[in-house]
Amino acid sequence: MARSDSDRWDLASSVGSTATMVAAARAVASREPEPLIDDPWAAPLVRAVGIEFFTRVVDGDLSLGDADDSGAARLMTDVMAVRTRFFDDFFVDAGATGIRQAVILAAGLDSRPYRLPWPAGTVVYEIDQPAVVDFKTETMAGLGAEPTAQRRTVAVDLREDWPKALRDSGFDDSAATAWSAEGLLVYLPPDAQDRLFDHVTALSAPGSRLATEYHPDAGATIGERTRAMRGQWAAQGFDVNVADLFYPGERTPPADYLTALGWQVSTRSRPEVFESYGRRFEVVESLTALRDSQALIAALPDRREDDAPH
Repeated sequence: MARSDSDRWDLASSVGSTATMVAAARAVASREPEPLIDDPWAAPLVRAVGIEFFTRVVDGDLSLGDADDSGAARLMTDVMAVRTRFFDDFFVDAGATGIRQAVILAAGLDSRPYRLPWPAGTVVYEIDQPAVVDFKTETMAGLGAEPTAQRRTVAVDLREDWPKALRDSGFDDSAATAWSAEGLLVYLPPDAQDRLFDHVTALSAPGSRLATEYHPDAGATIGERTRAMRGQWAAQGFDVNVADLFYPGERTPPADYLTALGWQVSTRSRPEVFESYGRRFEVVESLTALRDSQALIAALPDRREDDAPH
């Protein structure tokens, strides 16, 4: 089903099901011989969602390759391992600089509030749809999981007034913040992507940081590949056309938009990020556009220093 301005979802439907798919990939990546990541909560969360295909994947009864023999499924697992490590390191590095406030936009089944070594006094805000937030909170409590930071949930759709909801949850816009928008932008209309960065900038004190990723034309590429895979995945119990969940249209590159808003931006290509973790980005022919995907980190300088006389 195509997206609409009023659609809603849980973790077994629409956009929410992609969060379960990503968590399944994290679970698989965590049990590799030399894993880049260790997410002990990914598999239990996937099982709790109850999509049979992904439950079988995390239980080792089925490999993603069984549903796609082109190599794309293997690539997805590698990409999720590297992407997860990139955002993990972003938050760890931000904490090392003294940042004690973090916001995870569209948190899905992300378990960072429970598994990262957050410095004492860190507050982590997780924003997502109410059904998603409630499910994860209840499931993690049932698993006996304890957050490693002060976790605060913000149950709100990003199409609504989420800045107000964030402030109402205790967010301090005078404190430097580490923001993540992981796997999010392709699910936003182009104008909503810009508004998201406008809101983040308005809420960010000097010293804040932001990590995200940008796919210049990878959304269309992924869409074509998932259309081809849909029949195979549906036979295994996952009948969601991921291609229908992306918003088309020309986008302003985030690096350009954030720079115009006053952020200092650095980007790396996907092969460069892979190389930094000792991995080689080997892409199948049908997904070559993924080489152009960028990992982005932005920092908001102290404007007072910028304005001071020299």
